[in-house]
Amino acid sequence: MADISSNEPASEPAVHDSEKVGAVGRTDKVDNENDKNIDDLHPSNTSVASAELLLPIGDVDPVYAAKAHVLNHAIQSIGMGKYQWQLFAVVGFGWASDNLWPIVTSLIFTPITNEFQPSRPPLLTLAQNLGLLAGAVFWGFGCDIFGRRFAFNATLGLAAVWGLIAAGSPNFAAIGIFDAFWSFGVGGNLPVDSAIFLEFLPASHQYLLTVLSVDWALAQVVANLVAWPLLGNFTCQEDVAAAGNCTRGANMGWRYFVIAMGGLTLVMFGIRFLCFTIYESPKYLMGRGLDEEAVRVVHEVARRNGKTSELTLADLQACEPEGYINPAAASNNTRAVRSNATAAIRRKLAEVDADRIKALFVSRRLALSTGLIMTVWALIGLAYPLYNAFLPYIQATRGADFGDGSTYLTYRNSLIVAVLGVPGALLGGYLVELPRFGRKGTLALSTAVTGVFLYGSTTAVTSNALLGWNCAFSFSSSIMYAVLYSFTPELFPTPQRGTGNALAATCNRVFGIMAPIIAMFANLQTSAPVYTSGALFLAAGVLVLIMPFESRGKQAL
Repeated sequence: MADISSNEPASEPAVHDSEKVGAVGRTDKVDNENDKNIDDLHPSNTSVASAELLLPIGDVDPVYAAKAHVLNHAIQSIGMGKYQWQLFAVVGFGWASDNLWPIVTSLIFTPITNEFQPSRPPLLTLAQNLGLLAGAVFWGFGCDIFGRRFAFNATLGLAAVWGLIAAGSPNFAAIGIFDAFWSFGVGGNLPVDSAIFLEFLPASHQYLLTVLSVDWALAQVVANLVAWPLLGNFTCQEDVAAAGNCTRGANMGWRYFVIAMGGLTLVMFGIRFLCFTIYESPKYLMGRGLDEEAVRVVHEVARRNGKTSELTLADLQACEPEGYINPAAASNNTRAVRSNATAAIRRKLAEVDADRIKALFVSRRLALSTGLIMTVWALIGLAYPLYNAFLPYIQATRGADFGDGSTYLTYRNSLIVAVLGVPGALLGGYLVELPRFGRKGTLALSTAVTGVFLYGSTTAVTSNALLGWNCAFSFSSSIMYAVLYSFTPELFPTPQRGTGNALAATCNRVFGIMAPIIAMFANLQTSAPVYTSGALFLAAGVLVLIMPFESRGKQAL
């Protein structure tokens, strides 16, 4: 390739010989042969572009695996350029939104409780988690059916609009409903954004998926920075609320805060929609039988990066055995004659079937990997919100025992805790690339350490000691989430990546729904939720160690 800098791997043509085609076409391999690397089907195994694939041939369709390898090589040859860095920036908005809005619910929880005096305040968090669950299911499964582009923009837009509307809520029921609505958009951010970013990344830069979590941590910092003056100065104090004298006029801080966060999300949506052109993922298009369109997108990305690509349609077609008919392409051609809107909707709905889920359990090791990552997400889904969703409430009530439970100090402490998440996310990006440590080691260690820090917080006898333990928890949990958000999409092949992300996120949200239900029947002024959360984190850390795949240094399919 003429336009590639010397420090990048040279582009190599795809193999067209019949021996390769025959190897790709065979599916009747025994389990030991399934471990064979897809590089055996290609001429080069010396560059990053030809690194070992994460999933063995037998775990995915062999023709798809071979084509994915060709596309990975093409993306690697183009290198990390202007388009990917711009995508890195706008995908970061999704990471930020994913943490921003649950933090919003957490921060406004006490002011809303003081103003509306609901009989069961945790219903607000329950409404949020129901919305997150619906969003994870709809957008996660949906992006494998109707593509990544629409969901990529719609998720942020919905969160912004409903967030702004929520500021006018007249009662507790209304804010609960609007919280569920904005969470429906938020729930789709990570399943969609992680898929589309990973599918445009060169294999040499997959670690950036972990680094993206710095936006997740920064969102918490921004939320607390804005909350500190607004909620600290325009919120009823605890003694006023206890007397039942917290009026709307004296408690406008949470409304101002929601407007600010809705406006910020609207700006992020505007930048995505108006200032950046997102292309459909080449591997997604190839998985749909649209090889020609996939090649076009690769060339367009190369053009945006100021380079050229030698990838051709023939390179992809050479991966097909003689007489091969792509079922997805055949399906597209059959349905092309029905092009009206109603027919299009019916076609998309017809594609919602169990086969997409079954593909993630097609082999023993892939089934084990999928099942374990779902379980890890489920355990963390219960552990994290059980403790963290009520953090301001816990700090206020416990701080009051020491005479320093003011609203101002509560949100000051929340800001301090949030800041510690930023270096945690950056450290996670470094640790995942360490040899003999990688994703699994980093995730297992950070998850277990998070549980230990939660246990440590039960020993706090002063407000400052509690703050210190919460800072340690924030640091370790930021590493944990940074790795979890990057490791999960790497474990799934592109045609089912959205589905796999949706399954993991669904487990997380279902168990997250349990947290506010438990809180409604538990005494949050005891250490019981902390002991439960710590045990769940420790269990999740152990499960990570027995996962069958490590994605460090390997190409994602």
